[in-house]
Amino acid sequence: MGVEYASMSRTTDVVAKDRNQGKNQLRVGRLVKAHGLKGALKLELYTDNPERRFVPGAEFTLQVPEASPWHGKTVVVREYRVMNGNPVVFLKDVDDREGAESLVRAILWIDQDDEEVEENAWFDHQLVGLDVVRDDVVVGKVARIEHFPAQDLLIVKPASGGDDVMVPFVEAIVPLVDVKAGRVIVTPPPGLFEDLSEATDADESSDSDASA
Repeated sequence: MGVEYASMSRTTDVVAKDRNQGKNQLRVGRLVKAHGLKGALKLELYTDNPERRFVPGAEFTLQVPEASPWHGKTVVVREYRVMNGNPVVFLKDVDDREGAESLVRAILWIDQDDEEVEENAWFDHQLVGLDVVRDDVVVGKVARIEHFPAQDLLIVKPASGGDDVMVPFVEAIVPLVDVKAGRVIVTPPPGLFEDLSEATDADESSDSDASA
């Protein structure tokens, strides 16, 4: 699996692993609210190019709970519009508000083209194992990626041991991903890595005392 970002939120297309017969897929949006009486749904976009993604006939795999009547199904775009500043999509065979409401909170995925290259995109396996560097100090390693509707999280295994740290994978906090160098740079808000820093300082202090 993997992730992509192009803005402060990094909530653009997200590459998924083996969601559909082993093909790479991109998470492009979430259906957040029924709009009107004719089956329209407001979209939360995870792509910078919705006009290309939501063309008539585009087919999406649905991520919904197993109890949903839409589980295991796909949807096809009839029309995409921007209404009052909000992205809105009409789907085939969803013709009324009741049908639209049954799809609220569904996440939309689409197959990635073989030749399609996503800017600032990484597969999960490219990120897992990278050093996490803060202020030129390695504070841990990326253990795994957790994917959520609003954003993705880097789960970091602290270098000093202890509980994993959840780092929002947003550009404001993770401004640089350097796969070749084997590291990600983090600039977390106060408190997020304070325990790690204190533990690292304590370890260094202990080593110095032992040497003395």
